[in-house]
Amino acid sequence: MDFDLTPQQNALRRTIRDFARAEIAPHAAGWDARGEFPTAVIRQLGELGVMGLPFPEDEGGVGAGALELALAIEELARVDSSVAITVSANVGLAGAVLHQFGSAAQKERWLVPLARGEILGALAATEPDAGSDAAGISTSARLVDGTWHINGTKAFITNAGTPLSKFVVATVVTGEVRGVSGSAGASRRRETSMLLVPNGTPGYNVGPLYHKLGWHASDTRELVFDDCQVPEDSLVGTRGAGVRQFLAVLDGGRIGVAALAVGLAQGALDMALEYAKQRYAFGEPIGHKQAVQFELADLATQLEAARLLTYRAASLRDRGQPYSQAAAMAKLFASELAVRAADVSLQVHGGFGYMEEAPIARFYRDAKILTIGEGTSEIQKIVIARGLGL
Repeated sequence: MDFDLTPQQNALRRTIRDFARAEIAPHAAGWDARGEFPTAVIRQLGELGVMGLPFPEDEGGVGAGALELALAIEELARVDSSVAITVSANVGLAGAVLHQFGSAAQKERWLVPLARGEILGALAATEPDAGSDAAGISTSARLVDGTWHINGTKAFITNAGTPLSKFVVATVVTGEVRGVSGSAGASRRRETSMLLVPNGTPGYNVGPLYHKLGWHASDTRELVFDDCQVPEDSLVGTRGAGVRQFLAVLDGGRIGVAALAVGLAQGALDMALEYAKQRYAFGEPIGHKQAVQFELADLATQLEAARLLTYRAASLRDRGQPYSQAAAMAKLFASELAVRAADVSLQVHGGFGYMEEAPIARFYRDAKILTIGEGTSEIQKIVIARGLGL
């Protein structure tokens, strides 16, 4: 077993770390306070090749892999989660669904510019009444004379309304499975598919920004389809395979969230260590106190475990081996740790940590969503239990 990164991977990590410290860290608090999407920085990340890391060169990418993407997301989240989730959702969800299931024409039209960082895409599955239950969606599409007519609402969608946003891939109900009777059975066994809808299509309405607890500089909106019409060739992948395709993409997305959680936890630990060395109480730095030392020692140990789980899941994917179980474990452990890391770090900061002037306050607000997005912690445990044969 080789736990060392290659020289190329270490170089990538250093490049992203330097960029994050110079171009993101000084501005993250301002973006957060204003709810401002950092368009210029996202463009710069595209120019660095970050948006194309896991895609082959003929699809506009750089031909790296899931591990390289995880390294980049981790370093970004170490200073700002909003930028990190923008990259993760664009590459690991919208880009991934086209890479895995898109036609040659769809890849050329949409994936190539996405991988080059010229545009952003979104993947829309969640609805007001259908979150982790991907098969419970109600947004529908009827094929009439070669045109799909889409109606319904999607909720909590990332990257759909930025200045760079150009398309969304939505999971929709396109029919019912023959031979299924009873409303309960039909609701679970309807035919679902994926459709690509360009921004600006009549009937595709992007709602205002949500007022969120955290991720203030990330674009999250409701999408409404009101007799939105797209051509028949807007189908992504196989008709009837929408849920299966979404879940396959979601496995990779969970690695991205795990990497984001590792980065946030590392950033929280970094801040706690720095503050513990500087803050004096009872005549010495609080880092000399065993109560603080033990908390941070536990945190550092658990962080290393989360990082190894995440890298292993990414490595399995890159080797073409089954990784669903590993991705669920990494996402579960790392996201729960991120919440704890932010809490411990804020406690070390004391009253100062509770002030919005302290970066740890932003990390604290940003952490909780990691146990919810891309499948809640409870869903991860179900996936893991099934992998155990239960």
